[in-house]
Amino acid sequence: MRSTTSLSRSGSFGSKSSRDAAFDGGSGSQAAGHFEFRRRTTEDDEDELKWAAIERLPTFDRLRKGVLKHVADGGAGEVELQEIDVGKLGGTERKLLIESLLKVAEEDNEKLLRRIRHRTDAVGIKIPTVEIRFEGLSVEGDGYVGTSALPTLLNFVVNTVQRILGFCRAFSTKKRAVRIFHNISGIVKPSRMTLLLGPPGSGKTTLLKALSGKLDKNLRVSGRVTYCGHEFHEFVPQKTCAYISQHECLLGELTVRETLEFSSRCLGVGTKYDLLAELSRREKEAGIMPDLEVDAFMKATSISGQENQFVVDYVLKLLGLDLCANIIVGNDMRRGISGGQKKRVTTGEMLVGPAKVFLMDEISTGLDSSTTYQIVRFMKQMVHIMDVTMVISLLQPAPETYELFDDIILISENHIVYQGPRENVLEFFKNVGFKCPERKGVADFLQEVTSRNDQEQYWFRINEPYRYISVSEFVMYFKSFTMGRKLVEELMMPYDRSSVHPAALVKERYGISNKELMKACFGRELLLIKRNAFIYIFKSVQLTIMSIICMTMFFRTEMRVGHLIDGNKFYGALFYILINIMFNGISEMILTTQRLPVFYKERDSLLYPAWAFALPIWMLRVPISFGESFIWIALTYYTIGFAPSIDRFFKQFLTLVCINQMAQGLFRSIAAVARSVVAAPVVGMFMLLVIFVFGGFIIAKDDIQPWLIWGYYISPMMYAQNAIMINEFLDERWSGPNPDSRITEATVGKALLKMRGMFVENKWYWISIGALIGFTIIYNTCFILALTYLDSLEDSKTVILDDNRNKKSSNTSKLNSSSFKMSTTTSCASMKGMSVIII
Repeated sequence: MRSTTSLSRSGSFGSKSSRDAAFDGGSGSQAAGHFEFRRRTTEDDEDELKWAAIERLPTFDRLRKGVLKHVADGGAGEVELQEIDVGKLGGTERKLLIESLLKVAEEDNEKLLRRIRHRTDAVGIKIPTVEIRFEGLSVEGDGYVGTSALPTLLNFVVNTVQRILGFCRAFSTKKRAVRIFHNISGIVKPSRMTLLLGPPGSGKTTLLKALSGKLDKNLRVSGRVTYCGHEFHEFVPQKTCAYISQHECLLGELTVRETLEFSSRCLGVGTKYDLLAELSRREKEAGIMPDLEVDAFMKATSISGQENQFVVDYVLKLLGLDLCANIIVGNDMRRGISGGQKKRVTTGEMLVGPAKVFLMDEISTGLDSSTTYQIVRFMKQMVHIMDVTMVISLLQPAPETYELFDDIILISENHIVYQGPRENVLEFFKNVGFKCPERKGVADFLQEVTSRNDQEQYWFRINEPYRYISVSEFVMYFKSFTMGRKLVEELMMPYDRSSVHPAALVKERYGISNKELMKACFGRELLLIKRNAFIYIFKSVQLTIMSIICMTMFFRTEMRVGHLIDGNKFYGALFYILINIMFNGISEMILTTQRLPVFYKERDSLLYPAWAFALPIWMLRVPISFGESFIWIALTYYTIGFAPSIDRFFKQFLTLVCINQMAQGLFRSIAAVARSVVAAPVVGMFMLLVIFVFGGFIIAKDDIQPWLIWGYYISPMMYAQNAIMINEFLDERWSGPNPDSRITEATVGKALLKMRGMFVENKWYWISIGALIGFTIIYNTCFILALTYLDSLEDSKTVILDDNRNKKSSNTSKLNSSSFKMSTTTSCASMKGMSVIII
């Protein structure tokens, strides 16, 4: 060990660019431009030599190079220094770096964050902060009266008819307006942990979604929510804020690490890279050598677009998921991680991103009190050291977990009863007349003291008779309380928009480029195909069996050619092939429907656009279509005895590929429009019936009524039939003279086609192929549009007591926003459970 002293200048760096100003710390001894003596301690001279070599590199390379310390093998504790490229860290290197920083996460995480903050403060870097204000916020929705909300077939039909008549003002539905929040206001400050408390059904989820800009479109909202004085339309709230749902909605085929890596890759690194570049520039000018481990950590977490993100290893260690990192998440049909671990994975999906605001809804569900305490403790370290803005909703936090929070927001019956420091909440209720018993958890007391049934036990004014204090009275008391008056004063003072850090609010919708988004989604889709290989193998085996059955039924020794009567067998064989290839694509409908809940969650969080999700699915199914079509044609073409010409062999092969692709596009678009594992098969079967009726097999073209002929020309089945029949019956072996004088066509092949109402010219083969490709493009475009503009199917399940039976209160039914609508994530598990594949 040796100690060196250097003269470092950490202040005036000449003219500042816009990036300099963005990360300028403003006031501060080092930002003021004076000289100071700075003592730095290094392990040995090798530290300085390694760092000096990195300092001489160009800026781009310098921001990707770091120094990794590790104990040499057999070196009796001797430390070796290794120069690494943080953009290409292997598994061993990532593990070494994590272990050097977080030997024990519970003890070392705070030290790591303080080392990072000390580094930025040393050169006057300002950390972006976000303050949230909500003023006059009111939220209303509609609920059914009586038993109309029960999910029965009769109620569905009646409610649908009533809605239709209601639009025409011919009938009044049994829906009634229900108030969730009324004229609430408050402030969520950065660098302070805020706990959102309230009894079940009080509207905690609604408030969090309102603050994150993710309220259901069917709800009526008034008032305003601002981030640093900016309205939602002035920035992208989904990227500035990370909302973490109380429901787990994950892809069961992926491992924990793969789930977090995909999320991290799509979310990007935000302004971390720009901050690191400015930090490196200021340190270089000031002659400061940073902590090498912290430098490597910051560089590794600032590289975007990497498949193996180092920040994922950090979050896995933090949440205690490193032991199950390589285990699949699992679902109802696959054994995976536990429910508590899934809850932590859901939290980790957002923690790996660059958001500065975190709104967490019931993250403790399924977790024991010890794990919840550790996670909240980690969150507190992030909030206090890195100036993060965070609100966490917990139902029944343990006393030690409750003590970790700085501020409390207590809501009950449409109102905010208390908002302010945790230390003052008991004082407020004591002033009103209620006291928390010594052995009673404060969180439980707060959720019960506003309840009519539980309130009386906490009354402590012996000299005064108890009377029920309503929520409205609590609100009035709070307005006159010290914290209430202070809150009103702060809300009356407009937020100084000029002081907002340029990097605080995100203006771009996606964290990485379109090319990188496409690569990320393509890679995940390829991985999902590998994990679902059984389905595709099963489909191939099924096709093989069906093709064997087909070729034994239509064996070539029994298939004579050259006459009209012989053509019927070939026609039947070709149609049988067509429907088998077409029905083989129906499994896409169920597979797509099962993935929709996860897609809606990720789309709404702006991980990627709809096209980035849809295009890889389409592209990666093309090789599968080629494979399945080749299996069929290789086994059946020559054994059945179709036209013995290599060009007609490949033409039929091309036709089968186009038919399969068209069918897959059709069923994917149906799944995206129906959005339900129950509705999609019904709609799919209906569409198939329509396509078959107008396809020219059940009813020939010449027999269709003129006013319905449009259906013939828009049926993809018609073009599929024409392509596969023309390819066969216009071969030379069907060119003999036509013996049937009733048909004007000269050859047997053309006569066979004419009898079925098909086209008799070779050009129609290529026209039909072009039409099938066109239908494929149209259906996949509809798939993308449906994913872009349609939301998950949501249904109100709120029940309001009939006014004729109960008129005691207009606020009889107070409800949680999660009961207001059946969210996508609520039905995620049931959708995953429906894993029956229709072949």
